[in-house]
Amino acid sequence: MKQSQQVKRIGLKEAVSIGIGGMVGGGIFAVLGLAVSLAKGGTPVAFLFAGILALITSYSYVKLSKTYPDRGGTVKFINQGFGKTIFSGAISNLLWISYIIMLSLYASAFGSYAPNLLAITQSKSIDFHIYASTIIVFATIINYYSIAVVGKIESLAVIIKLVILIAFIFIGAYGLIGNPNITQLAVSNWEAPIKLFAGGMVIFVAYEGFELIANAAPDITNPEKNIPRAYYFSVIFVVLLYIIIALVTVGSLPFEKIATAKDYVLAEAAKPMLGTIGFSIITVAALISTFSAINASLLGGSRVNYEIAEDDELPHHFLAQLWNQPIGLLITSLATLLLVNSLSLESIATAGSVGFLVIFGIVNLVGKKLAKQTNSNHIIPVIGFVLCMIATVILINQQYHANITGVIVSISIIGVCFLAEWFYKKTEKR
Repeated sequence: MKQSQQVKRIGLKEAVSIGIGGMVGGGIFAVLGLAVSLAKGGTPVAFLFAGILALITSYSYVKLSKTYPDRGGTVKFINQGFGKTIFSGAISNLLWISYIIMLSLYASAFGSYAPNLLAITQSKSIDFHIYASTIIVFATIINYYSIAVVGKIESLAVIIKLVILIAFIFIGAYGLIGNPNITQLAVSNWEAPIKLFAGGMVIFVAYEGFELIANAAPDITNPEKNIPRAYYFSVIFVVLLYIIIALVTVGSLPFEKIATAKDYVLAEAAKPMLGTIGFSIITVAALISTFSAINASLLGGSRVNYEIAEDDELPHHFLAQLWNQPIGLLITSLATLLLVNSLSLESIATAGSVGFLVIFGIVNLVGKKLAKQTNSNHIIPVIGFVLCMIATVILINQQYHANITGVIVSISIIGVCFLAEWFYKKTEKR
């Protein structure tokens, strides 16, 4: 008699790949130019600041993932810490909206890079909207067609983008020899420390993907050892990767050229070493990365939406199926189309970073509240919570002067999440 087929287990290599794939999605392609515009020669330090905050937060994720392994990941951790309350429901809804913002960021990057390979009209602005909208629609169709296809695309894309980015680093580092722009990395070209920190927080979205490991925690083999290794290996690897990419980019191109090509700066940075061929290769890598990130995030966003509804923190209408997928998939896709065609890249990045800083701050707070149950050090989650809150305030203050739209969008989203959850809970009681 045949044994029933067991759920496929996830080893350390696959778990680390989930973390790296989640972080090295479209984020680095989208926000690198923005980071340089804010931090100038101190861009590598800005990425380091953001990376340290991600690493501290990963401690809380490690402890919570080991003690409460659940495919609901972050949503389940928040409910574990605060119960099924208006507060936990609002933060969970913020996570879903933050997924939509990340999707908008990836689509925005795709729309910025694609016209450099094939222009459709005479206007880059029109081409941007065409490409950004088309890729969302295409990814939505694939998600409805087959989840297995989404997984295969993501697995292949992780390998392709890492190979190309690591090759970019080695060739770029060699190209820095004798390049006069390397002086831009001097401390005299760094922004003030508070601006460096603010710059790091604007691009914090480039690190948020490590939280996807939490969703895979129940299936990870030898969890006591492999869950901590998966989080720490993936975060440290990506921090180093981003810092070196920032060093190569700032050392390769003058600030004026970086500002001109802000939305596709990584491709522009390949030109001094490899000419138009290098530009095209990095552009292709950006398109593959952002497309795979959109694919995976659409799936993840719809699942988060379903989990929240299942926990009675969203109306049960969200549990309905449409073409064998949760209705949340279509809603997530439509909301992404609206955002990417309405907001600038900086506003999207700001809203995403604010959202995830608040969410990670709350997860750190849960880590502190449940420290005894998770056998955790009390101090590290407290440091993570305080730093996330300080970072949120600094980011909002900096963007208030530079990008008021991004601040209004960020605060409005948080307010709407709480208001909607309060209204739903009140209606549900009736």
